[in-house]
Amino acid sequence: MLIIGCDYHPSFQQIAFVDTDTGKLSERRLGHREEAEHFYQEVRQRKVAVRVGMESSGHSRWFERLLRDLEFELWIGDAAEIRTKRVRKQKTDRQDAQLLLKLLMEDRFPRIWVPDAANRDMRQLLWHRHRLVQMRTRVMNQLHVVALNEGLRRKKALWRPAGRTELESIVLAPWASRRRQDLLDLLDRLTPKIQELTRALEEEVEKRPVTRRLMTHPGVGALTALAYELVIGTPERFHCGKQIASYVGLVPEEKSSGDRRRLGHISKQGNVLLRFLLVEAAQVTVRSQPEWRNTFFHLAMRRGRKVAKVAMARKLAVHLYWMWRQGRDYGQLQKFGSHAGEPGNPDGAQ
Repeated sequence: MLIIGCDYHPSFQQIAFVDTDTGKLSERRLGHREEAEHFYQEVRQRKVAVRVGMESSGHSRWFERLLRDLEFELWIGDAAEIRTKRVRKQKTDRQDAQLLLKLLMEDRFPRIWVPDAANRDMRQLLWHRHRLVQMRTRVMNQLHVVALNEGLRRKKALWRPAGRTELESIVLAPWASRRRQDLLDLLDRLTPKIQELTRALEEEVEKRPVTRRLMTHPGVGALTALAYELVIGTPERFHCGKQIASYVGLVPEEKSSGDRRRLGHISKQGNVLLRFLLVEAAQVTVRSQPEWRNTFFHLAMRRGRKVAKVAMARKLAVHLYWMWRQGRDYGQLQKFGSHAGEPGNPDGAQ
């Protein structure tokens, strides 16, 4: 078997590899993409089992596809945990590759869960729609500024047919008029694309029973539920709701020692889009559910509205986790509670 420790960079990779049959250790620096593809194609012709270990990083999709097509085993490691295993003060690409190889050989490689190709491609749909919506919002804000500068204040009514006609009828200077027309053209192009992506998202949701179950929670729509399922992957990866909150970056940083406990801002680790959607969905839940609204205002009075919003997003993430893990919709979760069936609590809250 050939075991390879790969220190991956966007333009090259430094590898250290050993043949377990002969014990021969080698090192190479491979440029991307031609040199690296040629090397791994040659290894494939030797018809030996290959395991490649690398840190989690971006810009490596082509490399992962290459190893999958060659039927090589790829292990992705937790970069933060790998850094803790580095003993030397010096850090070079060669030493990084050697460290990865050492962890693989000693069976101490901190392997992490990696979504499959279909999951990653579906995430592109969510990101693409999200970015287009952001672009449309910027365009609409600029048009609002154009209208306000001319004394026209219509808020949301500006996008109704009457408001649009009123905006177009304003007499402007030549370049201001050109700006208005270009922004309106961008708005007309973005809206149909967003609607098309929304329809594709809704069609995908219909195929996923887990997503539809999560949507029974007040405030959770198709976008948030689908993003939650794609990012979490499977609830069995986590043992409790605290781990879910930590995974999506909704727990505070902590630097405690002795009797002193220091808590900072939230860690913001994990998927940025899911964290954003959870905060937005939690605010909708607060407006529609009296219990959530009471909790929110109590927190807002003590810690401020921003902290309260994040706290409600964390609560929502935990609720969705228990709904998924126990296979219950929101009504059943309210009836039986999240810990029903545990010792001392066979039926849950009634």
